[in-house]
Amino acid sequence: MKRAAAEQRGRQAERIAGWWLRLKGWRIVGRRMRTRAGEVDLVARKGAMLAFVEVKARGNAADLDLAIDERRLARVAAAAEILWHELAEPGDDMRIDVILLAPGRAPRHLANVWHGG
Repeated sequence: MKRAAAEQRGRQAERIAGWWLRLKGWRIVGRRMRTRAGEVDLVARKGAMLAFVEVKARGNAADLDLAIDERRLARVAAAAEILWHELAEPGDDMRIDVILLAPGRAPRHLANVWHGG
């Protein structure tokens, strides 16, 4: 896939994931937040929970199982640790989530997927 098309698909996937989270009661507090450790696609808040969300879209549901791996999650976790200091409020907790998207399927939201590694 050409870079521009991949970029456009990624942005669309992030918009869909943001809508999905808002429908579930989350508030989006950051999009495509870059740090020296990497980028976090979305940061969402629900009460005292901050979720640092990796969004992956694939052309079919079967490819979603291979869309995320420990290396990618470690990068998101490292970026989340940096962003935590500017976004967290006293008493907040954090987690790493993944939202997987494929055509014709509801978004699949995997909560609290990172436990260190």
